[in-house]
Amino acid sequence: MANVPKILIISSDTGGGHRSAAAAIVAGVQKFFQRDSYTVKVVRACEEACSFTERGVRLYNWLLCNKQHWMKYFYWLVNRFRPETREFVHRRAVGYFHTLFDRWCPHVIVSVHPMTQHILGRVLRELKLTDKIPLVTVVTDPCYGFWKGWACDDVRLYLVASEEAKQQLLDYGVNPERIKVAGMPVHPKFIFPGAASVETARRELGLDPQKFTVFVNAGFIGGGNIPHIFRELVRGELPIQAIFLAGHNQELKLEADKIAAAAKFPVKVIGYSDNVEKLMRAADVMISKLGGLTTFEAMASGVPVIADMTTTPMPQEVGAGALIVRRGAGVMLERITDIVPIVRRISEDAKHLAALRAATITLAMPNATRSIVEEITKLIPATHEARREPALIEARIA
Repeated sequence: MANVPKILIISSDTGGGHRSAAAAIVAGVQKFFQRDSYTVKVVRACEEACSFTERGVRLYNWLLCNKQHWMKYFYWLVNRFRPETREFVHRRAVGYFHTLFDRWCPHVIVSVHPMTQHILGRVLRELKLTDKIPLVTVVTDPCYGFWKGWACDDVRLYLVASEEAKQQLLDYGVNPERIKVAGMPVHPKFIFPGAASVETARRELGLDPQKFTVFVNAGFIGGGNIPHIFRELVRGELPIQAIFLAGHNQELKLEADKIAAAAKFPVKVIGYSDNVEKLMRAADVMISKLGGLTTFEAMASGVPVIADMTTTPMPQEVGAGALIVRRGAGVMLERITDIVPIVRRISEDAKHLAALRAATITLAMPNATRSIVEEITKLIPATHEARREPALIEARIA
């Protein structure tokens, strides 16, 4: 295995989207290439680099969970003061990256997080490896308005989800020759499986296989506005059943159990799950914050979204919300008190539900992960690739 090319993916658990993107790329390598053709390592660089960046991650996740309406201010502060470019941060994190490169010796580096490009580029320059190790960035924000941290002169190739995302990088000064529109890195397991699999997924969860099912997704961290929306939902006299995902928030799970006990319809409460695709498979509609990856995972699964817009979201999420509504694949929830009438209409109006489902197909990107993986592997130096040519496996795309 000494000659096997090595792909290093730099990620972070700030929310669940970057983690999901990294997992999708790993799965793409395994699915579309022979398993032993590449070795892939994923690191949570923001958590592991130094105590300052680790505290930044904890602050981000705390705000996401407890003070979602403050996130817009956090976004503004980061874009204004650019901590990822500061000498203060570099001095504290540089040792981590030097050690990482020395131990791992990657042939290509892939960033899926906006706070890592600048320090990665600087370390590559300091080690005189810029020409030898390509730095690729997979932008996990699909629409215009994302973090300035994504833009960095040291990135050799940007892979973005849409023309809107490309335009944002252009406006940040990125050379257009370094940008390719490839789609969102959605894990291959998020596919619409057909009606029979929907019924099977519901039975496995102990739910009625024929009943309209709402998936209430509190996200990776678990919190924000979703618990309040859930509390309002269970007050409704609705002909439905629900799944509530609490994420990494045990207190929220306990609270959700109490709320569910008083619900007027069946509710299955789940803590953290690595099998979110099964929950989406069981759902007719998902209530969720507009994370970029979560939204496109739902679209790939054929599940329309009721998007939480009850507090002003971060700019890149505004674009995602506008996109799904414009395409007819979702509904904006601007007031918590509107959740019951919105769900009632979707559950009782078969034509409306069918139109929402049909629209998800226009946003699904079934070949995106394969395209992203192929673009990444093309950049592995030819001198190394010649030793062991990977055999591409024909993908079976549903």
